[in-house]
Amino acid sequence: MKHKPTQAVPRERLLSLDALRGFDMLWITGGGYLVTVLAQHSDAGWLHTLAEQMEHVPWQGFHFEDLIFPLFMFISGVAIPFAIGSRLEKKVPKDVLAKKAFKRAMILLLLGWIYNGVFSNGFEHPRFASVLGQIGIAYFFASLINIYCKSFKNRLYWLGGILAGIGIIQLLVPVPGIGAGVLTPEGCINGYIDRMLLPGRLYGGPFDPEGLLCIVSAITVTLMGSVAGHFLRDKTTTDRQKLKTLSLTGVSDIALALLLSTFYPIIKACWTTPFNLLTAGIGFLAITLFYYIIDVKGWKKWSFFFRVIGMNSIFIYLLYDLVDTGKVSKYLFGWTVLWGDFGQIISIIGSIMLVWSLLYYMYKKNIFLRV
Repeated sequence: MKHKPTQAVPRERLLSLDALRGFDMLWITGGGYLVTVLAQHSDAGWLHTLAEQMEHVPWQGFHFEDLIFPLFMFISGVAIPFAIGSRLEKKVPKDVLAKKAFKRAMILLLLGWIYNGVFSNGFEHPRFASVLGQIGIAYFFASLINIYCKSFKNRLYWLGGILAGIGIIQLLVPVPGIGAGVLTPEGCINGYIDRMLLPGRLYGGPFDPEGLLCIVSAITVTLMGSVAGHFLRDKTTTDRQKLKTLSLTGVSDIALALLLSTFYPIIKACWTTPFNLLTAGIGFLAITLFYYIIDVKGWKKWSFFFRVIGMNSIFIYLLYDLVDTGKVSKYLFGWTVLWGDFGQIISIIGSIMLVWSLLYYMYKKNIFLRV
């Protein structure tokens, strides 16, 4: 006799989500630098190949380093159905949820300005666009769509509409004096809009990778994360069905991105639609793998290192800008210089573990920087 598949127990906090967020953050908190230094002191070809992936592509193309930021946005989207869905089921007014999402966006926008040094040097040459600001604004609009669109199909319409709209704008709307579809730093319409409407300094010179049109485009990555969250939170499907749906969606997104890239390039700096689809597709596969290993199979212990990082991701991002962790590390691990190249590697690992120890202390004391 065949047994009926067991319905998945809905989980309002996924350990796999915290672990994946921590894995993502590790690469900007010393993991990437460690790989680069290891490659410098090794003849292993695979290490040199891996080290190349720790650098952004100059413009067109894709490296692992280009995945880190959009993957974080995707992960923030996965959390939306868990954060909002349960409250909607408890009859929390939609306006209350919308105001909370707006407050979160404004706090992240402010933190982004602080990170950029907007308030230093007498407001001289400020940069208002920021990574944190983009995360906050994209989360806000993705949340609104989840709050006010009862139908999952209508959310998909929003997603498809924004993806298509970005493509139409970037490929068909002409930039004065240049033309349409010129996807270069000087010619892309993203930069033209930023030069016209975005005050202050642009990070990329003629454009800003967190500029106005980039923010609109990046909403889709957060929205696709919320689609993954919808599948994971679905109380009517089994874990096996969830894994199948997530993995098929991820493969489909990647395939579509590669197909579109034959005439519409993958460019992180202006968040082209193929770039969004590619990174979200990888995000779907990543959360599938982490969910299967941690939440389905129950193999959790190995992920603790990453979960400690992932549960204080905003804090650690700000820490590396506001505190000279390199100087602290030098005081504690400067003696490793006596060991030469090996000492440098030990120093980097020590620096990573020093920050992790701080995060572990905060974890044990239930101190989490949440906005």
